[in-house]
Amino acid sequence: MVAAGQGLSTDEVQSIREALAAGRKPRVVFTSSAGQIAGQVGQVVELTDPAVSDEFVVVRFGRDELPFSPADVAVAPRGAGRKAAVVAAEAQPEPDPGPVAVEPEFVLDTPRVPAQRREEPRVEEQELAEAKPARRPVKAAKVVKPKGPAGLTVTLAYAEGEWTVAAQQGAKALAKPYVVKPAEALRMVALVDVPGVQEAVEQILAAERAEAEQQAEKLRAELAEIEARLAELREAG
Repeated sequence: MVAAGQGLSTDEVQSIREALAAGRKPRVVFTSSAGQIAGQVGQVVELTDPAVSDEFVVVRFGRDELPFSPADVAVAPRGAGRKAAVVAAEAQPEPDPGPVAVEPEFVLDTPRVPAQRREEPRVEEQELAEAKPARRPVKAAKVVKPKGPAGLTVTLAYAEGEWTVAAQQGAKALAKPYVVKPAEALRMVALVDVPGVQEAVEQILAAERAEAEQQAEKLRAELAEIEARLAELREAG
């Protein structure tokens, strides 16, 4: 068994993608997050779209090709697959040479020793051994949640005496800030049941109303002065 690493980094995923494009199948070792097969060695045969699923690293392990996430596998050290094959070859028992021919003894007084009886395996043990299937490492399938649409943000802003509204979905701007009337801004805020926000908007509108009234009063005074001056000029003419 090979020591498991800490998962694939972004650079290692890119190196594996380049190796697959060149026709190679890089070897990886399963980490502890892969479950029962941690420490085993497999071959990467494909990299699917990471945007569709987090398990986009397709690894061939035995006869199976299963998807894994980058955290489930790590780059295998050099010679990991060959070393496992050598150990398996050394672990095989040597073949039985068979019975050795013994020359007959021509001794009359030598007693005959009965051959030892070879015990046959019990029927119950043999049936249990045949009925028990070989355990194969199975990776529990992870439920992949479909990605929902990007979030939508609508912003009502006030700056330099103007109310503006903008809309954005994710990183895409749906509507650039455009100017709305104060009455429309007040109606929008009324839909949000937040007393603090509504009071702030009402204070801004009250300040604007007072300033507009002052400007109107000033303009009326200036207009009265101009009309009086015009009347004097008419009388003089």
